[in-house]
Amino acid sequence: MKTIESRKDIKLLVDTFYIKIRKEETLGPIFNKHIPETNWPEHLEKLTDFWETNLFGIPKFKGNPTLKHVNVDKGLHHKVDQVHFGLWLQLWFETIDELYTGDLAIKAKEASRRMAHGQFMAIWNQRPKTQQ
Repeated sequence: MKTIESRKDIKLLVDTFYIKIRKEETLGPIFNKHIPETNWPEHLEKLTDFWETNLFGIPKFKGNPTLKHVNVDKGLHHKVDQVHFGLWLQLWFETIDELYTGDLAIKAKEASRRMAHGQFMAIWNQRPKTQQ
């Protein structure tokens, strides 16, 4: 098994992961509805920037993932729940384990766990009180 050593490694991880996401029966329709086919290459580059920033500390990512997640939840009538984030994490961990080992693989898992919790709580806190 290989370790994560470069942007090329992160790009392989992100691309492989989102191929799975787009096919997954619960998450796929959500992602495919909110990201048009023509926008996927740009989206994958942005996600590669995100993980390069998080894993290597290289300040490339620019964006507001929390706002995006809150807007997706609104578009789904406040139906995003912990199951969605659990599936996302399961596929992320599975993809990491298929491709990589080592400290940065562990860091990617730990960071994703914190992010999933943080994003869900941000969504929850932005919901109208009647939706909580």
